[in-house]
Amino acid sequence: MASPQAGVQRGHLLFRAPSPAVTIALAVVAAAPLSALVFGDSTVPFLEGWWLVFLLPALVAGALTTPLVAALGGRFEFHRSWFLALSGLVFQLPLAALWRLALVLAPSATPGVEFLAAFLVGPLLWFREISLFGIARPSHARVLPVALVQPVLYALFVLLLLPSSVAEGAAMVVIALIAVGCAAALLRAADRPLRREFQSSGVSLIRPLLDHVGQRDTAATRALEAFFLKFAQPADLRVSLLQFARAGKPPVTVALPTVHPGPFAALGASDLPRKLAEQLGPAAGTVLVPHTPSDHDLDLPSQAELDRVGAAGRELLGHLGPALPSRGSPLVAPGPGSYARAQILGDVALVVVSRAPEPTDDIAYGVADRLVRELTEPGGPRIALVDAHNSYVEGQGDVTYGTPAAAKLQADAAAAIRTATSAAADGPVEVGVGVTSGYDIGRDGIGPHGIRALVVKVHGTTNAYVLIDGNNLIVGRRGPLVAALEQVVDHAEVLTTDNHVVHEVDGGINPVGERLTTDALLRGAMDAVRTALSDLGPAEMRFASKEVPDVPVLGPGFTARLLTSLGDTLSMFTYMFVATFLLLLTGSLVVVFALH
Repeated sequence: MASPQAGVQRGHLLFRAPSPAVTIALAVVAAAPLSALVFGDSTVPFLEGWWLVFLLPALVAGALTTPLVAALGGRFEFHRSWFLALSGLVFQLPLAALWRLALVLAPSATPGVEFLAAFLVGPLLWFREISLFGIARPSHARVLPVALVQPVLYALFVLLLLPSSVAEGAAMVVIALIAVGCAAALLRAADRPLRREFQSSGVSLIRPLLDHVGQRDTAATRALEAFFLKFAQPADLRVSLLQFARAGKPPVTVALPTVHPGPFAALGASDLPRKLAEQLGPAAGTVLVPHTPSDHDLDLPSQAELDRVGAAGRELLGHLGPALPSRGSPLVAPGPGSYARAQILGDVALVVVSRAPEPTDDIAYGVADRLVRELTEPGGPRIALVDAHNSYVEGQGDVTYGTPAAAKLQADAAAAIRTATSAAADGPVEVGVGVTSGYDIGRDGIGPHGIRALVVKVHGTTNAYVLIDGNNLIVGRRGPLVAALEQVVDHAEVLTTDNHVVHEVDGGINPVGERLTTDALLRGAMDAVRTALSDLGPAEMRFASKEVPDVPVLGPGFTARLLTSLGDTLSMFTYMFVATFLLLLTGSLVVVFALH
């Protein structure tokens, strides 16, 4: 097995805060211009303003936020606590600069620095409140005391150092109340789309999402699964296994469950190749889990459903039945532009679907089900259908029921099976497998199963299936990869698993080829194929399928509803972020001008 790179197998869904040491150093720097802007022409020495008014409250808040949140029943990591304290300083900086500019341009019309100091309380408290509410715990009563730590310390030192009156203190109190109200309005409005559509708080899912992605926290995973399970619908699934038993070597199993490997991260059926291989266990040998025709309608909402699919797979392994006839064909296409290629293996037609170089994405299960039912004939081959999922263009390439693409797929698959059947002949089948591992999701866009190659040799003809554990392949990459691989084998196809675990990185979709060049992908694929060629040996083939009834799945329309609601949430949050911030600034200015 080749292993070109080593790395962890988890990316970061959201921005990762820097280490506390880096954050503290940046806070030391950020406090300096704030002190200069606020106290530049006052009686307060620069160092006292820098240290007492800005830096010390930030340091205390950075140290205390995490334990205070924990004491109030929430969770907020130390690196986030320090980063939030720094962000508060950075948030104040441009506002202080604008006020100072106003003092220069219109000194008689602009309130003095004591009111500037009072004005800065609001943005600091508003920002801390919305940040802690979303990440620490969605309860104003629980996070408000923690949010107040930095602004209260800041206000106390301002009042201590500046010659302040009752008016400045009153301004601070009123501005703080306005900040809390604006934060509450923002969070309530942003939560409305998900509450309206799913009767659940989206904000309450932020903490479980962070814990699931960052730590695979069991309680967080259960909370997310509970959300998805509320909307699940029963569906009849099918598990098919094509196994190659090799004398003296571990078997190779191609697992084909009618399950979509989503929704994201490691929830439900996400990371399906790794999870299903673990469920099947050592008896399955090396496991390949290509993408079967399915879409997000067939996402599994929790681990329990995957356990049922795995149990069905283990049962099949124990009852695979007699060996298939020693008969096979090359992997063939009926002609140029065909959406389908097929290979006969015993009495099974392995059909691989790709629309490349056109965009190719999910094939609706209804399309595949109709195709299999209509093309399965008495005495003819059983059909194992694979979606190559290998030509990504955002928002394009889905094959849905009743479309011209679905009709062409049906015709092309029938023609491919006929062509492969005509080319099939009796004779031994040899199989070899190779794995290139060590990829990193965030760096390479490839999941835990790396790149796996299955080479099937029939009548002297070598046929390679290269399976990349990732979410689709950027358009234009398949052609060069297949052309290069066909320099060492007679026929090749490149597939992806559509594993949605790779979504947990900055940028989300993370298609194969976005983070790795074609040359790097080719090196990994070629290493796996060459290993498989050296591993070739005689194999007996077995194939079996099993129905798994009434399995909860996300069902039709759920993903579209969720994405629409998330889009509405993002739009509402963006709008209300700006609106409530401007309302806060306007209200604070009214208070300042009224009291100065």
